Amino acid sequence: MQVYVEKPKCTGCAHCFDVCPVAVFEMKDRSGPDANNDVAPENDKWKGQTVPEVKTKWENVQDGHKHFQEKYEGGSGGLSVAVQGPACILCQACLIECEGECIVITDDTNNVYHSIYK
Repeated sequence: MQVYVEKPKCTGCAHCFDVCPVAVFEMKDRSGPDANNDVAPENDKWKGQTVPEVKTKWENVQDGHKHFQEKYEGGSGGLSVAVQGPACILCQACLIECEGECIVITDDTNNVYHSIYK
């Protein structure tokens, strides 16, 4: 199983981190040295820019989460990083909960799954 986060779309909501039963995801600071410690392709790595459409959609939403904050602060903020992708059991909880629709999972038979927010 291969899992990565399209970092420019990540809102920092931490839903993936919260719902994953096998701890695939960790929340990292956006400027931290390990913000890109997953198998995301080069164009999906964090380079300091959020996709404008995602930012516009979520920046003013008041849902108890810190969207687009630099650091992870007890519940939200920062960036999600799929540090334990091979542990994924394809339960798809993260795919349903991801606000930024930024999670990509490729299973062992090369089927690709993309997050679609509920």
